[in-house]
Amino acid sequence: MPTSKASATWTGGLKGGKGSYQGASGITGAYTFATRFESGSGSNPEELLAAAEASCFSMALSGNLEKNGTPPTKLETSAACTVEKVDDTMTITRMELRVQGAVPGIDAATFTRIANETRDGCPVSRALKGVKITVTAELS
Repeated sequence: MPTSKASATWTGGLKGGKGSYQGASGITGAYTFATRFESGSGSNPEELLAAAEASCFSMALSGNLEKNGTPPTKLETSAACTVEKVDDTMTITRMELRVQGAVPGIDAATFTRIANETRDGCPVSRALKGVKITVTAELS
């Protein structure tokens, strides 16, 4: 199995410093204390986790829907990753997924059941075991 790689650089102090990241594929971004813990605009590690979770979940859900005999024509998943202070330590506490699917031949209850089963089984969700992950699933 492949190993994915990325790197990050941080310069300066915590509140006044700035960071950047780069993935081996070429993705890049910049982040600061404000983009991460305040309302500053820009990227942050939680955004990357949300993108990873949405991507992984969509792919895993597609596979599970195929196993059900109802392959999707399209899945659109958004993820919201929340970081907040817990016991004086910044902690990722929640990941909220919202998936809308075009899935011929499936009813809403079955789609929601398969989406919830997928939530616990995709590799990124498994890596985030200590994070509460919720799913809202709707057919389009």
